[in-house]
Amino acid sequence: MRADNAPVIRLEDYQPTDYLIDTVSLAIGLHPTETRVTATLALRPNPAGHAGASLALDGDELVFVSAALDGSPLAADAYTASPEKFVLHRPPQQPFTLTIETCVNPTANTKLMGLYRSNGTYCTQCEADGFRRITYFLDRPDVLSVYTTRIEADTDTPLLLGNGNPAEAGALAEGRHFAVWHDPFPKPSYLFAIVGGDLDHVEDVFTTASGRKVKVAVYVERGKRERARYALDALQRAMRWDEEVFGREYDLDVFNIVAVSAFNMGAMENKGLNIFNDKYVLASADTATDSDYANIEAVIAHEYFHNWTGNRITCRDWFQLCLKEGLTVFRDQEFSSDARSRPVKRIADVRVLRSAQFPEDAGPLAHPVRPRAYKEINNFYTATVYEKGAELIRVLKTLVGGQHFRRGMDLYFERHDGTAATIEEFIACFAEASGRDLSAFSQWYEQAGTPRLSARGRYDAGAKTYTLTLAQTTLPTPDQPEKRPMVIPVALGLIGESGRELPLTTADGATDGGVLVLDGAERTVIFTDVVERPVPSLLRGFSAPAILDLDLTDDDLLVLFAHDTDAFNQWQAAQTVATRIIVRAVDALHAGGTVQVPVGLAQALGHFLDARALRDPAFAAQVLSLPGEADIAREIGENIDPEAIFTARKAVRETLGQALAGKLAHLYGELAIDAPYSPDAAQAGKRALRNGVLGLLTAGDAARGEALARAQFDAATNMTDRLGALSVLSLVAGEAREAALQAFYDRYRDDPLVLDKWFALQASIPEAGTLERVKRLLSHPAFSLSNPNRTRALIGSFAMANLTQFARADGAGFAFVADVILQLDPANPQVASRLSTAFRTWKTLEPGRRAHAEAALRRIAAATPLSQDVADIVTRSLA
Repeated sequence: MRADNAPVIRLEDYQPTDYLIDTVSLAIGLHPTETRVTATLALRPNPAGHAGASLALDGDELVFVSAALDGSPLAADAYTASPEKFVLHRPPQQPFTLTIETCVNPTANTKLMGLYRSNGTYCTQCEADGFRRITYFLDRPDVLSVYTTRIEADTDTPLLLGNGNPAEAGALAEGRHFAVWHDPFPKPSYLFAIVGGDLDHVEDVFTTASGRKVKVAVYVERGKRERARYALDALQRAMRWDEEVFGREYDLDVFNIVAVSAFNMGAMENKGLNIFNDKYVLASADTATDSDYANIEAVIAHEYFHNWTGNRITCRDWFQLCLKEGLTVFRDQEFSSDARSRPVKRIADVRVLRSAQFPEDAGPLAHPVRPRAYKEINNFYTATVYEKGAELIRVLKTLVGGQHFRRGMDLYFERHDGTAATIEEFIACFAEASGRDLSAFSQWYEQAGTPRLSARGRYDAGAKTYTLTLAQTTLPTPDQPEKRPMVIPVALGLIGESGRELPLTTADGATDGGVLVLDGAERTVIFTDVVERPVPSLLRGFSAPAILDLDLTDDDLLVLFAHDTDAFNQWQAAQTVATRIIVRAVDALHAGGTVQVPVGLAQALGHFLDARALRDPAFAAQVLSLPGEADIAREIGENIDPEAIFTARKAVRETLGQALAGKLAHLYGELAIDAPYSPDAAQAGKRALRNGVLGLLTAGDAARGEALARAQFDAATNMTDRLGALSVLSLVAGEAREAALQAFYDRYRDDPLVLDKWFALQASIPEAGTLERVKRLLSHPAFSLSNPNRTRALIGSFAMANLTQFARADGAGFAFVADVILQLDPANPQVASRLSTAFRTWKTLEPGRRAHAEAALRRIAAATPLSQDVADIVTRSLA
């Protein structure tokens, strides 16, 4: 079967399995090239299935060895075995055991799905459908089984870990040993995991709220033990937070995390044995930035929180993926907000949503948070499922209120523990807890696209009334040309021209709790007793994932920037003004004019820095960070010219840097930290602002900024300052940049995670010579296309974070990335398909670039063979 002819899996076709698997006993004999797996499955007919049906188990590139039914070898005509399927033609119609032996080659498994080796360590990745690469199975999330795993290996593989609790271990003959693990909680096969290797670790004992002792440990490659301590600390803080905020206590005797260097994604929540990409575990002041520490904290928490939202309660089918991922992203966002700064975290999360999910919603890869159909499920681990899925949980909480939300979560845990649930079952818990009809809210899960919310206001000074009209529209998306109104909670306030917050008084109490719910195409509300002309502050805290169009002037927005009591909207006001200025600059460049920057924005930023910079540096750093090129492209919408956007944004930054030069220089000195490094929020905020100040200073005066950056680079005592300075230097062509890049490489040549930063930084330089630089780096001794982290760092950064060079006018950037995708696809189709999503916005480009992008996509689509993963992305992109 050609990959592009793969069958379409549809939600409406869901059927339960004909058989259930109550217990799974696995005997795994680890070997680099011939690992033997003996699986004994206790099966029984499913009363909800088809009586007498054959038993078809999934496989993927398996080598079949033998099979037995109830302990007796199967006759040759009783079954059919191929690398992709095992079929038992006439299964017993009462409980029975099926034992199947398979052989797999972990060393040759470059797809990094199933059982593979990472730097000599045996590890597994089974989500979404990797378990079938280990043994034949009903490899789907609604088949929940109790697992017992016996692992055998040579003694040069001393560490043998599995799911659940340790049950037995000991020595064997001929230099072998074994360990048995038992997980008492039924789980789907995608949560299965083992690890075998020679690793170091840090450990501690966590005492749960009920007084149980849990051994917690983080395993890493030898020599990296000290860099795992922050991850261990983050884990224990997450465990305590989940008890306090969601009432969820951990349920096993051990919790293990293992860090590996070759991993297709960030981490995996396997029950009791989380396996991580080591970039989300390893950290020290010299090798990790403040952002790295924050990401480690968030990802550690995310995977731990899955213990309840994903493991104890899993999803019935992969269409319900957001039920575990979106919900758990919401939970890790809340954890990070409590651990750090809630306003800053909210801004950061919305930045990610807008940069990753909004373009997805607006392009050919758009799909609902709960898709209705797919060809390759791995391609639906998207920003829509994760980030937009989290936003829907936030919308739900806003609609029902905090207390009812907690009651709904408690009811969900109580009612569905140990089951494979659906979105409908989840929402029903909140409807019951709150007494609200949430059927209209459910539309968020079914409809793709980002609602566009328009707001128009009129003030009547004589009547002292303010009339606000809200309207919503959603543009057509693939397979959904007609759109229905969404339920949009609009958190709002009114800010008077004097700067004070005005009361929200209406005749009908429409804004109960400061939230106006728009559940139709349009709604008008009249505020009374409004004693001065108000400026509306709408969608406070980004209360719904929508695009907001305001009929406010730049001056109105600057009033919000100066006086809004909602931190998110204060930041948003400045961003909106800056966006408008850059878009006008793009228009001026296209018309042959010059860039003009109104003095109002510079003055407002100056006043803000005077008042808030040292008091709240983390928030000030967000304010000082202008909208990116992708933000401006999204605002323009069509016929995008990346070069014009880059030029306009650069000119605006240059003007602001010059206008604020004195304040910035003074602030840069004031923000210096004379204390030992700590990744805490207070220090991290100061460093973020100081590096932002350095960047804006350099934009206004390259020579001055380069000198400051070089001095910071040479004197830096931590990676945040060192990389921040190098990032600024990377934008100034010349000997200083190349010398700093070489010095950075010389210092960290033996540290793979830091070298990823070095590769990524060079791939992101917005200059015409970057493509040739990237091509040269492909041949660098430290580069390997077989390592997902290294590929994402170099090729992913070029394609995803360097708009001007990926979308070069001559098409060379598109052609280069297409070449890499085709080269990578046979070995690792998952990483290749993720790179393919870089083309998701190609239809918004101006005609010349659009033609080049289409040619590159069609060349990929025509290649033979082509994986199902890549074929799916490219076919949908071209549709």
